[in-house]
Amino acid sequence: MIRDTGLASKLWRFAIWAVVVLFVLNLLGVIAAVVVDSVGTRWLGTWLPAGWTTRWYFQAWREFQLTPVLIVTFEIVFTVVVISGLVGVTSAYALARRDFPGKRLIILIFLLPLLVPPLTYGIPMATLLYQAGVGGKFWGVVLANLVPAIPFVILVMIPFIEQIDPRIEQAARVFGASTTSVFIRILLPLLLPGMLAALLLVLVRTLAMFELTFLTSGPTSQTLVVSLYYAVFASGVRAAQSIDAMAVVYMITTLVWLVLALQFVNPTQIVARAKQQAPQ
Repeated sequence: MIRDTGLASKLWRFAIWAVVVLFVLNLLGVIAAVVVDSVGTRWLGTWLPAGWTTRWYFQAWREFQLTPVLIVTFEIVFTVVVISGLVGVTSAYALARRDFPGKRLIILIFLLPLLVPPLTYGIPMATLLYQAGVGGKFWGVVLANLVPAIPFVILVMIPFIEQIDPRIEQAARVFGASTTSVFIRILLPLLLPGMLAALLLVLVRTLAMFELTFLTSGPTSQTLVVSLYYAVFASGVRAAQSIDAMAVVYMITTLVWLVLALQFVNPTQIVARAKQQAPQ
C-alpha cells in the first residue's frame, strides 16, 4: 500500500488527530471535574477544592435513597436481560438457520428500534402502555426496554450462530440426540461467549437507557439514570456536590459493566454485521 506523503495529506491527518485529542481531553476534563467536585468541600475560583471529603456520597445515598433506586434498577435490568436472552437467542437461531421469503424485511424490522431515536417510538409506546395499565410500573419499564433489547441480542447472536457448522447438529441428531440435548450439550457451550457478550451489552444499554425508562417509569420504578435526571433539575434544593457524587456512582456502575462486556465482543464487529444484515 502506497501512503500519500504530500502536505495536504499530512495536514488532514494532523487535523483528524487534533480533533480526536481535543475530544478526549474535553471528555476527561468533564469527568475529572465531576469526580473532584464530588469529593471537595468547597470549590470556587481555584484549581482544586479547598478541602476533601467523602460526606457528599453519604449525603447523596441518604437524600436520593440510592439503595431502593439501585435495587429497582438491577431488578429491571436483569429482568430485561433474562427475557431478551430467551427470546433473542431463539429468534437469532431461527434467522441464522432458516431461509424464507421476507427474511431481509424481518431483519430490517428488528433493526429499526436500534436505528431510529428512542423518542420516535417511545412516546406512542408509552401512551399505549399507560392505556393498558402498565405505564408507570415495573413491567411497563421492562416492556419498553425490551423493544430495543431483543433486536440487539438478535443482531449480536446471528454471526455467532452462523459460525457453527450445521453438520455438527445434524451428526448429533443422527446418533439419536434430542433437540434439548443438542442445545444443552452442543450449542450452548459454543454459543456461551456470544450470549455473554450480547447479554452484558444489553445490561449496559438498559442501565444507560434514559428516554424509554423516563417515559414509562413511575415513583417506584425509576432507574438510577432517571433519578439522576430528577436530581439535576432539583439542584437548587440540594448541594451540587451530592448530585456529582450520585453521577459518579452511576458512571462507575455503568463503566464496570461496559468494561466487562468489551472483554467478550468488539463493537466494530456489531456495526459491520448490522450493515451486512440491512437489505440492499
